[in-house]
Amino acid sequence: MANTIEMQDMRYLNLFEKIMRVRTRFCFNYNEAIVFCVPKHLKAKAVGPEGKNIKKMSQILRKRIKVVSQPEGSKDIEGFIKAVISPTTFKSLEVKDNEIIISGGSNKAALIGRNKRRLYEMQKVVKDFFGMQFKII
Repeated sequence: MANTIEMQDMRYLNLFEKIMRVRTRFCFNYNEAIVFCVPKHLKAKAVGPEGKNIKKMSQILRKRIKVVSQPEGSKDIEGFIKAVISPTTFKSLEVKDNEIIISGGSNKAALIGRNKRRLYEMQKVVKDFFGMQFKII
């Protein structure tokens, strides 16, 4: 993950910890939502019963909130990317020489986004978490 945290992200992390009662160090923006990465065993606690915690935080911030499992190395790349971009899907994911290549299929435009915004956001996330390049074909 990136070494620096912006002040706004720090505020999000503090609010997340206060509401969810789960401490995390990872949050980022993707597709106009705030995505928080928590350890896999704490994900259910963070979401709360019937998504109560996420709904509360979403109402406070007036933004969509997502909670995904924190990747444990390069073995969780596919699951992590699927969780972040859901409900959009992709055909296949391939890891080659420090590069992650996704075949978009019919959802390629949804993965790239208007003015390549989602592509740039995902490139930053992949570089921060895995230190790799990201491409969509």
